[in-house]
Amino acid sequence: MELLYKDEHIIVCIKPPRVLSTDEPGGMPDLIRQELQDPDADVRTVHRLDRVVSGLMVLARSAEAASELSRQIREDQFQKEYLAVVHGRPEADCGTLTDLLLRNKQERKTYVVSQPGKGVQEAILNYQVVQSTQDLSRVRIELITGRTHQIRAQFSSRGMPLVGDRKYATLDDPCEIALWSCRLAFTHPATGEPMEFAADPPDTYPWSIC
Repeated sequence: MELLYKDEHIIVCIKPPRVLSTDEPGGMPDLIRQELQDPDADVRTVHRLDRVVSGLMVLARSAEAASELSRQIREDQFQKEYLAVVHGRPEADCGTLTDLLLRNKQERKTYVVSQPGKGVQEAILNYQVVQSTQDLSRVRIELITGRTHQIRAQFSSRGMPLVGDRKYATLDDPCEIALWSCRLAFTHPATGEPMEFAADPPDTYPWSIC
């Protein structure tokens, strides 16, 4: 577990792949407590990454810090950016994707739908193509809304599934999903100081070629 920053209020770390964000055995708060060598430490999840996704994550160390960070998320004062490698290339080098998403809880899958309805939520993200090869594109993504599996569902629905995505693609990519939380920006919940963290993905396939 790589800790990038810690104080008595927050911890910023790199979430490993295939680790749950929530507080349960083997989840991120549990791993942080192990890293702190304090099984009773107050560590709280305030935002989530999909189990298979890696990258930057901030956790709160008190109820007050968790409440303030959650407020920032609700009021769009908490910035989250991702890097992804997708199959294919978007028509435009930059743009905004806007869709209606419906979450199927039984399938644990999110679908792009054409009409509003019960449980349907608007999903918006901005993207920019950073680099491309013949078959793959690295894109930088700013989430405007934070829907479950939003990035994966929106790109897959356009015929550009994320490399390594086993849920929204049928391709047999030899890697974990290429989705990385690369930047977080927020206000420190106790001091009010602007905080910004950035981290690059590992130099492994497909990041190493795109």
